[in-house]
Amino acid sequence: MSKITIAAVALAALATTALTTSAAAADFAYRQPYTVNQPLNAYSWAGPYLGANLGYAWGSVDNAPNKPDGVFGGAQAGYNWQNGQFVFGLEGDIQASAADDTFASWKFSNPWFGTVRGRLGYAFNNVLIYGTGGLAFGELSLDTFGRSESHASAGWTLGAGAEFGIYQNWTAKVEYLYVDLASSNFTITGAPNSYHFGLVRAGVNYHF
Repeated sequence: MSKITIAAVALAALATTALTTSAAAADFAYRQPYTVNQPLNAYSWAGPYLGANLGYAWGSVDNAPNKPDGVFGGAQAGYNWQNGQFVFGLEGDIQASAADDTFASWKFSNPWFGTVRGRLGYAFNNVLIYGTGGLAFGELSLDTFGRSESHASAGWTLGAGAEFGIYQNWTAKVEYLYVDLASSNFTITGAPNSYHFGLVRAGVNYHF
């Protein structure tokens, strides 16, 4: 089974589990002044939030045989608006990553990356299913024969996720993203190299 297929199965499993526990978790709903056209007894996704995440990334480097992969972790912050069952917002995150791969004496690594994305979703009370996309940025590093070179670049990202209320102002989520960072001309390789990768991560958020 491919890693992308595993990611899709994980998202589907989380969404199914969250839907079956929706009624029980409804007791933890919180109300905030940020929601528009929302019933008073409905779960609110609106307002600012802050959280942390942990995940796994895998990908490849253009014009090189390396396929960096590894764990990563970081923090995210965002703001949601809600109109009825529709939820839309902005989210930014920054990650420290251990993704790397060595082929012969050439080691490519991605020490950090981040994203700034829009989110659009549909809420089933305390369960939110959403799509997301926007700007991605990060660093690609090369080490070989005692020489090193690094380039930071920007690109794009697109993905989907599921988030659900678990206790009062706390939510949990799982998310898949595809990230494509723009090419940079590496002097050592004499070619444009870029890193594009998929990732799956789980996280928690506190909604203020």
